[in-house]
Amino acid sequence: MKPLQRHLASAVTLLLAAAALFHGPIHQPEGYHDFADQSVVWGVPHFCDVSSNIGFALVAFWGWLGLARQREHEALRHGWAGYRLFLIGLFLTALGSTWYHLAPDNARLVWDRLPIALACAGLLAGVMGDVYRRDSHRDAALLALAAAGSVAWWRYTDLAGADDLRPYLLLQILPIVLIPLWQWLYGAPRADRLAFGGAIALYILAKAAELNDHALAAWFSPVTGHTLKHLLATAAALLIVAGLRSRVALSPATPRRSVDPAAGNGVVSPRPDPS
Repeated sequence: MKPLQRHLASAVTLLLAAAALFHGPIHQPEGYHDFADQSVVWGVPHFCDVSSNIGFALVAFWGWLGLARQREHEALRHGWAGYRLFLIGLFLTALGSTWYHLAPDNARLVWDRLPIALACAGLLAGVMGDVYRRDSHRDAALLALAAAGSVAWWRYTDLAGADDLRPYLLLQILPIVLIPLWQWLYGAPRADRLAFGGAIALYILAKAAELNDHALAAWFSPVTGHTLKHLLATAAALLIVAGLRSRVALSPATPRRSVDPAAGNGVVSPRPDPS
């Protein structure tokens, strides 16, 4: 790989960070908590926005069942720490977003944004592990700290009277930009590029739906733009998890190894899989 290609992802990251720095604070829009969904069903306020979070938990649970026991598989082991963080963040998103939408305000919004930031951090770490063929535990830990810091910075500046979303927004933009870039530079399998590319497209649509909450509610009531955002983001997560499960299912398993007495004390040799 040419030096320019090797450092391209780092250059793009620095460029985006510099753009955010020079842009100045990005404030939360006025009336952010004024969602179109004002329904009350079975005593649950904002019912569609609340109930549409269950998909995140279901996808996280399905992903954990299919991937956790395969974490040492050759197709998964490098990125597993990152993908584990993604699944944890996804499950916590279901809880945090539900809590927030029951009574939206900035204090509860912290618990909505934090798991989303963790999920984004997990995706970055997982794909880094895949393309660089290295264990992603360190990257996942550092990016998880960055995710928590981005939300903490927003809340700190919010309480100070001049909120700033730049670090949080940067953490959401980086997976959209860097994941396809890494996969192109390092020749990721076509199936991976399709799964992540489709998920990114769905997530962009989800953000567009969020920005058009009231307009879409006028067309699709009782489903609103924000409810649709949850459903599209769930579909994006489902596409990623399905791609990872398919990758493991279609790849040869990592050979199990054991001590071979015939080969001498302490010599390790592959053990055939009885299946």
